[in-house]
Amino acid sequence: MKEVSTKNESFLYPPGGILIWIIVLVELITFGMALIVFRHDFHQNYDTFLASQSILSKNIGLFNTIILITSGYFMASSLVYLKNDKTEKASLFLILTIVSGLVFLLVKAWEYSLKIESGHSFGSSDFFDYYWMLTGFHFIHVVLGIIILSILLYKLNKGEYSSSNYLDHEGGGVFWHMCDLIWILLFPVIYLLN
Repeated sequence: MKEVSTKNESFLYPPGGILIWIIVLVELITFGMALIVFRHDFHQNYDTFLASQSILSKNIGLFNTIILITSGYFMASSLVYLKNDKTEKASLFLILTIVSGLVFLLVKAWEYSLKIESGHSFGSSDFFDYYWMLTGFHFIHVVLGIIILSILLYKLNKGEYSSSNYLDHEGGGVFWHMCDLIWILLFPVIYLLN
C-alpha cells in the first residue's frame, strides 16, 4: 500500500497556513455583515440610495475589477513559477501583481477625488458613508497587500524562497486573493445592484 504524504494536506495546514485562513474568514464575515446592513439600508431608503448610486461610475468600478482579477492571475502565476524553482519568472509575476495593485489604488484615488470634488465626501449622505467606509476599508487592505507582496519580492530576490520554501509566498497570495474576492463582492453590491 502506497503511503500518502499529509504535508500541506491537513486541515491545519491549508495553502498559506491556518492563520491566514482565519484572517480571511474574519475579513469575509466582517465585509459580509457590512454589505448586508448596507443592502438593508438601501432598501429602507431606496430612492435616496438609488439616486446616490447613480453618481458612481460603473466603468471605473469595472476597470478596477478587471485590474484586480488580472492581478490575481499574476499572483497565482508567481506562485506556480516559484514552486517550479523559476524564481526570475516568479519575481516578474510578483512585480506585475504589485503594479496591478498600484494601478487599482491610483484609479480608486482618482475616483475618490472625483467624489470629493462633486461634494460626495464622507458625511454627505448615508449612501456615501457606506461607500467611503466599505471601499476605504478595502483600499487599506490593498495597501497592506502591496506592502506584504513587496516584502515577499525583496526576500524572493534575495534567494530566501524556493520550491521547498514557499509558505510565506503562498500566504501572501491568499491575502491578495482575499482582496480580489472582497472587491468582487463590493463592486456589484455597491455599484450595480438596486
